[in-house]
Amino acid sequence: MADRGVDMSALPKEVRDQLAELDLELSEGDITQKGYEKKRTKLLAPYIIHTPGENPSSKNDLQAPGPSSSSSHVPPPSSSSRYRDRRSRRPHRSGGTRDDRYRSDIHTEAVQAALAKHKEEKMALPMPTKRRSTYVQSPIETRTPPDSSSGSEDETALRRQSSVVAPPPLVNPNLQSPDSWINRSVQGSSTSSSASSTLSHGEGKPHQHQPQYQPQTAAVTDMLAHSRIAPSENSGPPPDVTAVAPPARGPRVDLPSNAVVRGMSRGHSRSSMMETADGVPVNSRVSTKIQQLLNTLKRPKRPPLSEFFMDDSEEIVEVPQPDPNIPKPEGRQIIPVKGEPLGVVSNWPPALQAALARWGATQGKSPALTALDITGKPLYTLTYGKLWSRSVKLAYTLLNKLGTKNEQVLKPGDRVALVYPNSDPGMFWVAFYGCLLAEVIPVPIEVPLSRKDAGSSQVGFLLGSCGVGLALTSEICLKGLPKTPTGEILQFKGWPRLKWVVTDSKYLTKPSKDWQPHIPTANTDPSYIEYKASKEGTVMGVAVSKVAMLTHCQALTQACNYCEGETLVNVLDFKKDMGLWHGVLTAVMNRIHTISVPYAVMKACPLSWVQRVHIHKARIALVKCRDLHWAMMAHRDQRDTSLASLRMLIVADGANPWSVSSCDAFLNVFQSHGLKPEVICPCATSPEAMTVAIRRPGVPGAPLPARAILSMGGLSHGVIRVNTEDKNSALTVQDVGHVMPGALMCIVKPDGPPQLCKTDEIGEIVINSRAGGTMYYGLPGVTKNTFEVIPVNASGAPIGEIPFVRSGLLGFVGPGSLIFVVGKNEGLLMVSGRRHNADDLVATALAVEPVKTVYRGRIAVFSVTVFYDERIVIVAEQRPDASEEDSFQWMSRVLQAIDSIHQVGLYCLALVPANTLPKTPLGGIHISDTKQFFLEGNLHPCNILMCPHTCVTNLPKPRQKQPVGVGPASIMVGNLVAGKRIAQASGRDLGMIEDQDLVRKLCMWPTMMHQYLTEALQWRAQTDPDHVLYVLLNAKGVAVCTATCVQLHKRAEKIAAALTEKGSINTGENVVLLYPPGIDLIASFYGSLYAGCVPVTVRPPHPQNLAATLPTVRMIIDVSKAACILTTQNLMRILRSKEAAASVNIKTWPTIIDTDDLPRRRPPQIYKPPTAEMMAYLDFSVSTTGMLTGVKISHAAVSAICRSIKLQCELYSSRQIAICLDPYCGLGFVLWCLASVYSGHQSILIPPFELESGLSLWLSTLSQYRIRDTFCSYSVMELCTKGLGTQTELLKARGVNLSCVRSCVVIAEERPRLALTHSFSKLFKDLGLSPRAVSTAFGSRVNLAICLQGTTGPDPSTVYVDMKSLRHDRVRLVERGAPQSLPLMESGMILPGVRVIIVNPETRGPLGDSHLGEIWVNSPHSASGYYTIYGEESLQADHFNTKLSFGDPQTLWARTGYLGFVKRTELLDASGDRHDALFVVGSLDETLELRGLRYHPIDIETSVSRAHRSIAESAVFTWTNLLVVVSELCGSEQDALDLVPLITNVVLEEHHLIVGVVVIVDPGVIPINSRGEKQRMHLRDSFLADQLDPIYVAYNM
Repeated sequence: MADRGVDMSALPKEVRDQLAELDLELSEGDITQKGYEKKRTKLLAPYIIHTPGENPSSKNDLQAPGPSSSSSHVPPPSSSSRYRDRRSRRPHRSGGTRDDRYRSDIHTEAVQAALAKHKEEKMALPMPTKRRSTYVQSPIETRTPPDSSSGSEDETALRRQSSVVAPPPLVNPNLQSPDSWINRSVQGSSTSSSASSTLSHGEGKPHQHQPQYQPQTAAVTDMLAHSRIAPSENSGPPPDVTAVAPPARGPRVDLPSNAVVRGMSRGHSRSSMMETADGVPVNSRVSTKIQQLLNTLKRPKRPPLSEFFMDDSEEIVEVPQPDPNIPKPEGRQIIPVKGEPLGVVSNWPPALQAALARWGATQGKSPALTALDITGKPLYTLTYGKLWSRSVKLAYTLLNKLGTKNEQVLKPGDRVALVYPNSDPGMFWVAFYGCLLAEVIPVPIEVPLSRKDAGSSQVGFLLGSCGVGLALTSEICLKGLPKTPTGEILQFKGWPRLKWVVTDSKYLTKPSKDWQPHIPTANTDPSYIEYKASKEGTVMGVAVSKVAMLTHCQALTQACNYCEGETLVNVLDFKKDMGLWHGVLTAVMNRIHTISVPYAVMKACPLSWVQRVHIHKARIALVKCRDLHWAMMAHRDQRDTSLASLRMLIVADGANPWSVSSCDAFLNVFQSHGLKPEVICPCATSPEAMTVAIRRPGVPGAPLPARAILSMGGLSHGVIRVNTEDKNSALTVQDVGHVMPGALMCIVKPDGPPQLCKTDEIGEIVINSRAGGTMYYGLPGVTKNTFEVIPVNASGAPIGEIPFVRSGLLGFVGPGSLIFVVGKNEGLLMVSGRRHNADDLVATALAVEPVKTVYRGRIAVFSVTVFYDERIVIVAEQRPDASEEDSFQWMSRVLQAIDSIHQVGLYCLALVPANTLPKTPLGGIHISDTKQFFLEGNLHPCNILMCPHTCVTNLPKPRQKQPVGVGPASIMVGNLVAGKRIAQASGRDLGMIEDQDLVRKLCMWPTMMHQYLTEALQWRAQTDPDHVLYVLLNAKGVAVCTATCVQLHKRAEKIAAALTEKGSINTGENVVLLYPPGIDLIASFYGSLYAGCVPVTVRPPHPQNLAATLPTVRMIIDVSKAACILTTQNLMRILRSKEAAASVNIKTWPTIIDTDDLPRRRPPQIYKPPTAEMMAYLDFSVSTTGMLTGVKISHAAVSAICRSIKLQCELYSSRQIAICLDPYCGLGFVLWCLASVYSGHQSILIPPFELESGLSLWLSTLSQYRIRDTFCSYSVMELCTKGLGTQTELLKARGVNLSCVRSCVVIAEERPRLALTHSFSKLFKDLGLSPRAVSTAFGSRVNLAICLQGTTGPDPSTVYVDMKSLRHDRVRLVERGAPQSLPLMESGMILPGVRVIIVNPETRGPLGDSHLGEIWVNSPHSASGYYTIYGEESLQADHFNTKLSFGDPQTLWARTGYLGFVKRTELLDASGDRHDALFVVGSLDETLELRGLRYHPIDIETSVSRAHRSIAESAVFTWTNLLVVVSELCGSEQDALDLVPLITNVVLEEHHLIVGVVVIVDPGVIPINSRGEKQRMHLRDSFLADQLDPIYVAYNM
């Protein structure tokens, strides 16, 4: 470092200025570390004293290799003129970056000590994974708003520190040499905290050996583990979050495409695979992070949980038992504290206006106000004479000259807005006193800068509630207001319509000689209204009566001992609070000369107020802590200023606990400039109670008041305890003097009835005084609770008649009746019954070396209510040059520090790009708007860390499954005794038609003769050859292909011949059919049957995505041991292409036969199976859990299922149905390929992929062909809902009419998607779709069709079940709209020949009506088993031929693997009996077992999708007991991080689960199968293999 051996104080002033300027550049990120070093070295070169043996060039040895010296850090091309310009604008200021309200050296040391404790046990915290593009930061808006602003920049944040307080943002902190900071701290002041903040990083070590700076990501969780209450003896061991639960059902095997084949090799199940590598697939970056997270979460950090949690109790939340060791107040009840009596002085005026009249007449030349220009030089001085005459002119104009001659626009008592910038106090004074003289009520507000101002609509609420219709402003300010293109002033959001009046002198009318303003004696009418923002952001007006205004001025005069003709320097905002009360009102009463220093001047020249005190020999100065701090930073340029004239330095925010160190530091620096210690007077104020207390100027030489050093732990429980043991968690507060003259003060409990506190208890200060606010104007309801409070004693009896006003300040009365304030009600965060102060948390966060990370110290702290408690959120602005590592490290250290010092966990820590948080008029952070943005997902953070695992401690205790002591028999007997029926239901009988005459009449084919579909097709080809069975449509709705009975029969024959000749296939061998949806598929199916082969339909690979889709095809071909593949020429080329070779071995395909141009041949004979129990075809499908299962369907089952559907849907030859489904498996295949041949109806086939190019194809077809019955999938319905929802008018115009549709059935193997079917019905109601038409079907792997809403029977019913009970495997029916209720729709009528029963999956005993259990089915069309190669029957027996353990032990049932319940409804079915409805809840394989409860992914996903408008789709799965939520982002990438807290909140609120990992991905990443079901297990595998390319992955702590 170049400044080694340089005596800084000996440098010329110009060089010192330039160095300070450089420090500022660096701290603001305008120059890189390298550029900074270079310029600094150049400046200091002439003054360096070389020590012998030192090589001047060695200064570069300490520079970091790598990034800091790479080209990316070239200094910006900013010429010296820019620096010159800066220097002229803001001379003599060097910039650190901490918000100084909160600065405290003691505190910084405490934080560093706390962090050092955690330094030893380091543990890697998983850093979030981010796609590079996500955190391109938005450019910083550097523009300063026009000077009409009421001040710009950052009130909170510009309370700055120079390098004295913290080292500037170094590119590489570990490489900074130790003596550089020593030098720097010496050159500043004695209040350096940089030593503690830097050394804690271990910078004391020699750094030459460190090759490169490694970010030290300290572990949040270590600290959590150590600082939390240790688990008590009675709490059990921490829950194991890493155990892998064994699969409940059949084992699974991982195959190439991550699917699992059911019934193949049973050697190794998935669970054993997971355990091999600690559950981490090799090379997976994601998984190692999750593993880190797990290790972190394994540590016990919950307070001990109370006894066993019963879900029946109304209370969900774990109520922490009160800790017997918490401190409780022990003192006696407080006695109200009385101020000294308010003296009566003979010449006090009867009203404030009277004082102005008196001085205007008798002391006209006496100066009233001096305003400064932007450079800090006096701009003009307003004398009392001028102030009086102008105010009178304005009063006259307001009352007489605004309307026409006859109408008076303003009447006394009307409210008027005052809109003046902070740089123009003179105009404001005239306007304010003009209003008082005209007896209209002024409402001063900030100058609106844009339509989007933070809190703008709340200001509108204020103006509305006060009934303001007129605004006074100055000409300059009016010109600066935002305007519409026509030149009118913009209508601000939420504001009433205002008339604007310009009050410059040239526009005012001089009153006639005889006109005098009316000055009555002060009474209780309102004199002015001061605005106040509440914690929630609402802006209310506090009305101050004329007598209160006067009394307050008298009390301040007595307390501050004001004398006539004194000079006062005011740095505060003169529109409200202390700036108004002292600098505008009391000043005029006492003929004081006020020098007003605007905020903009302070920014340019922080010493300006000190210079004004010196020049004008001012007796009083009115400042905030930040002004003390700025002056201290800049003071060394001013050798000759003297503050000896001051008798009172009033610190307006002296009640802030962090003011004490600012006052001390300022005194330290300026004592040598004549500042006397006893003149520092902190005070406490609030808009409602006005001045609560102020320290009186002391007698020279008298001892200074003592400080209170309080324990933070005690404070959080609301009691006062002197801190003795742990200085890290102590809070030092100074008193704010005594209560005001003439006032009475008590301390009452802040919440609940206003009960008096005990002497050692913290409470809210309430005041009774004539000098306070009287009401919230226009809001009588809220007024009562604040302005008319009567304190009560411990027994609840009122202590008297007199009403008190709540001040909103929290504090206590110390020895000698001194008042101490420890916080504000609006900054109070109540977490788990303990109170924390937002300001304290900000201070702690700032003490964690923010220089590298936080932009200008801008930090907001607030709480949000999630899951029955408040949760703390910290949002900070991130410096534009902060690196990911720095930010993440800062976040983890803040977590540690806050946990250590405040013993409270943070819920969320977010960093947003610099300058993006909403600002208050003076540039501070608008907290309530920030909170609103956070909750709405509009904050757009660039970094976020959620810690729900550590701070949510009120979750219910995990459910322990009780061993079932009661056998199934007893349960059944119990049900019978209780009068409950066993939960079973059945469809009508599948009767056989015996009468042959009837058969001939009905033109049916004899059922008895044709047990096989092949016979049915041959029979149809003979009896009705030209009847069209199939019509295939293209995207334009044109029929591209049709098949009559005879055509289909002939094509099937050709294919059968080809199979026997070309393929030399033997009977009973498997043949794969690889076709796009169409008639070829149907023909080859029957061709295979004709040849005696077993067809296996497989979805063809997607030509654009072979890598993903071909392996599944290959796997089905391999697993099914297919002897041959039937396909089209096109697909044959694809199977043998180079692209295909990249993902599978194309040399080992079985024989491929292309069926496009086969010769016209007939097979020697058509095969007829010897028995109907033989296998007809194989149905392969990948389930949502990623399992590939092939089931065997026998010829008997085919006939039975077709017959069942025929009866249910009343299908016969003259009927037409439309099918828009994938034809490869399940019920979709049955409807597409089998049903028409059986029943003879015509099927119009619409391949779903055609909808992508013609969305309205399906609906137009229904309308064009007047279709009565149609079948579709959820994906088709969703496409139509999303794509055509807005185009119903257009479709109507094109003549689409759906009134012909009587049943539209969604074919699915899942719980009915109620929201989707409802939206579909609603949207297309306009096209004539009957709301009763839409229904669902249900099938499973063991039985392809269990329910299907037919043409007869009652409409599907909907019930509402309680989700809490559902998690406990119980069904509790509730009313619609009940909290935590879930609507479930019946899955359609049970098909003829089908019986279902609800069974307890563990005991296998039948359950009662409305009980949740597994759905078991008995039907002639159940599949006959899984297709297994090795012929293992154990699985098959379990799923296909199971018997009840009790009740009816004879019947064989098939287990569907779905949970559901049967409920007998009030509706009647066709036979006149009461209808039994089957409700499907979800697949047993898919359920998530978390905390001992059973969750269905779809419920969590529904909640997540509601959380934010940008979430398109989401999916959840678990990984080692962590819940992972994957959400597709359909908005812009900057919304990605907004979703993390919203998703975490909604899942916690609605499901009582903590999300472990949130993954934000692009739309379309979540894999969906042909039925529109999410493939969650595929997603899980891709996530663990790090193949998702996520936008952001957040690991919740």
